[in-house]
Order: sequence, then structure tokens, then C-alpha cells
Amino acid sequence: VQLLESGGRLVQAGGSLRLSCTASGRTFSSSPMGWFRQAPGKERMFVAAISGIGGRTYYTDSVKGRFTISRDNAQNTLYLQMNSPRPDDTAVYYCAARSSSSGGYYTSRSEYGYWGQGTQVTVSS
Repeated sequence: VQLLESGGRLVQAGGSLRLSCTASGRTFSSSPMGWFRQAPGKERMFVAAISGIGGRTYYTDSVKGRFTISRDNAQNTLYLQMNSPRPDDTAVYYCAARSSSSGGYYTSRSEYGYWGQGTQVTVSS
């Protein structure tokens, strides 16, 4: 089982970019998934989550109204649309997936059993 992130790059503050996370080896169509990020010297932090059933979403306060998490189950792909990014959004972004199906969403790293390798997002001012 593999989660592969892509889409990270250098972007100017106020621009936009979309991160993708494609799963292989099994389907996660009913599994809660999430995005986390880790800035240099800091812990990996929750960014956004989406439920496995029902598509409910939840965001950390600092990205509400700017980022959107979504999923395409047919493509086994998770997305993070980042609008109006700021320099403090600079980090390595990781996608994560739970192994079980659920209508809930999860904000704790310990709730996720599968992780991608990360993709670097750098926001310049």
C-alpha cells in the first residue's frame, strides 16, 4: 500500500496550488483521510480531514476559508486546494489514511495508519 503526494512547489503568497495524494495497493474510498504538515523544527500538525462516508470535512482554524480538502474515490485520490497561501503555510505536506471505513473525520496523527512521503510547499512573500 502506498500513498504518493504531488503538487508541492514554490508559490507566491496569494496564489494557489493543489496537492494530490494518490493511493495504490488498496482502495480508501470509505476510509477517512487527512492532510498534515510539518515545518522545519516543528511537529507534524493537522491541516484538514475528510470522512470516509458522507464527505464531511474539518479544518484547522488557520486554513479555514483558504484550503479545501476533497476526494475522488474513482481515482483513489485525495486533494488539498490551497488558495491564498501565506508564508507560514510553508511546510512539507503529508497525506494520511485510516485503514477502516468510517463516517467520521480524525485530527490526530495516531488515528492514521498509512502515510505518504510528503511534498514540499514553499510560499514566498
